[in-house]
Formats: sequence, structure tokens, C-alpha cells
Amino acid sequence: MFPIVRLIKDLLVARRMPPLDLTETHVSRHICWPWDLDIWMELNNGRAMTLYDLGRTMLAQRVGLIGALRSRRWGMTVAGTTVRFRRRIRGFEQFEMRSRAVAWDDRFIYLEQSMWKSNGDCASHVMLRTAITDAKGIVSPQEVLKTIGRTDRAAPEMPDWIKAWCEADAGRPWPPMMPTQTVASGVSAAEDTLA
Repeated sequence: MFPIVRLIKDLLVARRMPPLDLTETHVSRHICWPWDLDIWMELNNGRAMTLYDLGRTMLAQRVGLIGALRSRRWGMTVAGTTVRFRRRIRGFEQFEMRSRAVAWDDRFIYLEQSMWKSNGDCASHVMLRTAITDAKGIVSPQEVLKTIGRTDRAAPEMPDWIKAWCEADAGRPWPPMMPTQTVASGVSAAEDTLA
């Protein structure tokens, strides 16, 4: 279930925070509640992605995007992601989430988010290819910037690791897992089984 109560609480908190520039970092603090846990009594990976969704919404609020979404009837969507989980977050543990836009191109906005434990360890990090959409499809970041009055901002240079991810992702077959496709080892996807 989507954490509506957390969403409302975070939106109210974000409204009282000062606006952010387009590439500044939104920081929020959270607690891993019992309903966030998996059977190993740690933050469930699916719930972590939902919490990251909340962080992106708060970031959008603080950079002035939420008003544009409402007035133009736009939506936000995720078009691709890669995530690393490195440290467990246990029940009732407090953690900090950081969210920021890194770069954009002619179609997508690239964001990164991370969760940090109180001892300073990074628990997880996610990179997302996101888009603003309308009834016709993807709205260009340039149109979004124009709508929020930020045509003065050029796109930051995209980091090499995000460029490399984009290139690797472009090589993935689509639609995936078709019977005639082969995996990297040359074995038919239908024959590729775990031994």
C-alpha cells in the first residue's frame, strides 16, 4: 500500500522548507517502521523504492515543479533505474534520504537518491531516468524549464557513469525475454536456467 500518511506529512514539511535550485539536494529524515520490514526484519527493497518516490515528490515541490504539474496537468514517471543496496536498515532505525537532479537531456531528467544510516554509512543509492508527461507523451525538459521560469538554466554536464548506464541500457533487447533472443553467453534465453 502506498504510504499516503507519509506523503501528506512530507508535503507539509516540504512546504515550510525554503525553495531549492534545480540541482540542489533535498534532505529528509525517516524511520523504518514495522510495516516497512521484510521477513528478514530489514527495510524491504520495494518499500525503499516507494520511499525514494516520496523523496522525488518532495524534491519536485521544493524546486517549484508541483505547481506546474497541476496547472499543466502533467505527470511524473520513471523510465529507467539502477539501484545499489549496501547496508541494512533495521526496524525503528532512523535514516536520512538525499534526492537531487543531476542532469537532463532533450527528453529525460536524471536524478540520484541515497539513504544514509545515522553512523554515516550509505545504505543504498539509486539513479533514475525520469520524465514529465502529458496526454501526448514526454514533455521536454526545456518546456518544463520554460513553464517554471528557469530558461536561464542550461543542462549540467552528464556524469560519465550515467552516460555509460544510458549506453548499456540502450543495448538491452526490447521487448525483453523473447524466445528467439539469446543471452550474453550465447545460450538461448529458454535454455538459460539456474543449476
